[in-house]
Amino acid sequence: MKIERFEDLPIWRKALKLTKEIYNLTNQPKFSKDFKLRDQIRGAIISVSSNIVEGFEKNNNNEFIRFLKIAKGSVGEARNQLYIALTVGYISQAKFNKINKELESLAEQIGGFIGYLEKCRSQGKFIKKIRQSVNPLIR
Repeated sequence: MKIERFEDLPIWRKALKLTKEIYNLTNQPKFSKDFKLRDQIRGAIISVSSNIVEGFEKNNNNEFIRFLKIAKGSVGEARNQLYIALTVGYISQAKFNKINKELESLAEQIGGFIGYLEKCRSQGKFIKKIRQSVNPLIR
């Protein structure tokens, strides 16, 4: 699998899909009126795809890894806010379970890709070579 543009990254596509789900969730009547929590969770989920892209566009393994770690942290932030939404009754347990599971999966995929890039870095392989041959962990 060849990755030449950030749009080719499965983790970016998954983050974008989750962004839509979070926006749909936060447009619900109760949730939409809690401006602070709504804006916080939206900001966190936007940060995920944005940091994946920013790191990719740096064309440097070290920078890409750094931005992927930030993206993974933002996934955790979004999960925490999802717990808050569940706790205060803005979302159902079923909706929470579905989105939380998808967020956990994305965090795992980002973590796997970070590990892959760190291994490549230790072997002296850099972003140009990675774009030619990408690990199945990010599919």
